[in-house]
Amino acid sequence: MADVVFNEVNKVYDNGFHAVHDLSLDVDDGEFLVLVGPSGCGKTTALRMVAGLEDISGGELFIGNRVVNKLTPKERDVAMVFQNYALYPHLSVYENIAFGLRLRKAPKDEVHRQVSWAAKMLDLAPYLDRKPKQLSGGQRQRVAMGRAIVRQPQVFLMDEPLSNLDAKLRVQMRADIAKLQHDIGTTTIYVTHDQVEAMTMGDRVAVMRNGVLQQVADPQTLYDTPANLFVAGFIGTPPMNLLEANVSVNGGVTVEFGGSTFPVPDAALSAYPALRSYGGRQVVAGVRSQYLFPAAQRPELPTLDAEVELVEALGGESIVYFRIDATAVREGQHEEEEAEVVDGEGVVGTRPNLVAQYPSHVQLQILEHVPVGIDVAKMHFFDGESGDPLR
Repeated sequence: MADVVFNEVNKVYDNGFHAVHDLSLDVDDGEFLVLVGPSGCGKTTALRMVAGLEDISGGELFIGNRVVNKLTPKERDVAMVFQNYALYPHLSVYENIAFGLRLRKAPKDEVHRQVSWAAKMLDLAPYLDRKPKQLSGGQRQRVAMGRAIVRQPQVFLMDEPLSNLDAKLRVQMRADIAKLQHDIGTTTIYVTHDQVEAMTMGDRVAVMRNGVLQQVADPQTLYDTPANLFVAGFIGTPPMNLLEANVSVNGGVTVEFGGSTFPVPDAALSAYPALRSYGGRQVVAGVRSQYLFPAAQRPELPTLDAEVELVEALGGESIVYFRIDATAVREGQHEEEEAEVVDGEGVVGTRPNLVAQYPSHVQLQILEHVPVGIDVAKMHFFDGESGDPLR
């Protein structure tokens, strides 16, 4: 096993596209680190540079104590699990798992011991004689993982290995991969665009955007204290509600959005003290969906008027989409601007701009106007231009 260190690593393609900018990141020995971000953010390029499948344009990449910039993939002692499994269709499960060992000319008894160990760990023992086409998607992915772990590499690299699986199987495989990594203890870098995978699997999560590292932290820290507006909007399901708000400072501090004015309590001001210096200016106010409540449930909270646009009943809870008199900021939500929608009668409208998680017993009607309680003490505040938190 080994640590992996990116030291101001860059990747510039021949056409001039700068895919990764000055990436500095330490992955500890035995750590499960997830690289997450929207499509095209540079996360897969960073992974492929570790694997040796992409040349490094600048900076240094360490695996263990070695600079590996010029080493071939074979010399780096890493194993990669791909999105499309990359299994040999004419070989059995046993032969697929054993392939790398036989390529290294490992003794026959060693090959058998390692394959049997991996098959037992991955619940593949009953399927060793089958061909890949006889397996489910989840079983094929476990075969690909088995082929990687029998090599006992210094580092595992996983490039969106669950994206081809159905939703239920992805949940199961998330748990399987996390447990496997914990049991083996091999340093693992896992790439995904799915922030639910990132939050549930990684010891730490590194968020990337446009080739630049935005924040690296444990999942709870990312969720509670995002480093900027992009991370705030990207991390969380549903995403954080981000709204333009006007700040007033007259003794106390208030923010106005959605047609209502809200005093900012000391708890929020202690977390975002720079808000006091934004009097008369506009900021971006963020609130997560679980801190919005039916007014009757939390009567002590201030409220804003909202129109119900959609209710997604999920059994134990409902995701409620509201429309309020405020401008939403779509930072981090894969949308550059708020799209307009034209209905059959030529009426222009916009998508919902406030999302809440409500108890399933709360009954709401589409187009109904209701008061929504908001826990202002749990709000986040950002500079609208720089995206920096007002801490």
